Amino acid sequence: MPAHVVDAAVDTLIQLALAEDLGDRGDVTSLSTVAASAVIRGQVRAKSAGVVAGLRLFEAVYRQVDPSLRVELTAADGDHVTPGALVCAVTGAARSVLTGERVALNFLQRLSGVATLTAAFVDAVAGTGATILDTRKTTPGWRLLEKYAVRCGGGQNHRVGLYDMVLIKDNHIDAAGGITAAVQSVRASAVAVGLPIEVEVKNQDELREALALTVDRILLDNMTDDQMREAVAITAGRTKLEASGNMSLQRVAAVAATGVDFISVGALTHSAPALDLSMRLETR
Repeated sequence: MPAHVVDAAVDTLIQLALAEDLGDRGDVTSLSTVAASAVIRGQVRAKSAGVVAGLRLFEAVYRQVDPSLRVELTAADGDHVTPGALVCAVTGAARSVLTGERVALNFLQRLSGVATLTAAFVDAVAGTGATILDTRKTTPGWRLLEKYAVRCGGGQNHRVGLYDMVLIKDNHIDAAGGITAAVQSVRASAVAVGLPIEVEVKNQDELREALALTVDRILLDNMTDDQMREAVAITAGRTKLEASGNMSLQRVAAVAATGVDFISVGALTHSAPALDLSMRLETR
């Protein structure tokens, strides 16, 4: 994804988030209780262990709130932090620091949560050769950011959207009249030229049909571990295999041990808890 596209998505989200928080009257509490001349330093520290992601957004929020503020980054995206660790700080006009606090922390906590959960899955399959992938089960409008956070946690991205990969799932197969018919239609389509093709299968008969079509990847949907081991043996390296369906930290190591190449995990982005971070203030 080109950097300018990501930047545009980030700027738009921050504008929306600040508008949502400030309404048409601004931060009425800070404006009413804090002197315009007051200066503070806000320190963001981890309250639990995790992986940091989203520092660029923390900076960008404060840049939009008040360009005169000074942001210090004492960690980097992808860093593992322990409780009490200083992650970043912001210094300047107290009203501005307080105005941006919640929005800046929301971005940082959410994305760090995604990175932290991803790292746990990556650690669980270490040494197996399996790669952890995300899915399209993302927060609307946050997809590029959440997929970035997955990479910070050591995972890799599946397709970004509906436009950059062909993924033929059960509904497409039913609508097209079968796996073979679906793949043939894709190869005859002008809109899919040059894109990789992945086919979802539910059993070994469908696997054999997909293998005969020489597709780029096959998705093993909701198979048992024994079924996946059998699928790996049948495939014998002819194409890459991806496991999907109800992946949990408790199960993922066993799935990786079957020999699949990829494991896609929707929970990375739809169920990641926010990393516990908080801002403490120092007057200057």
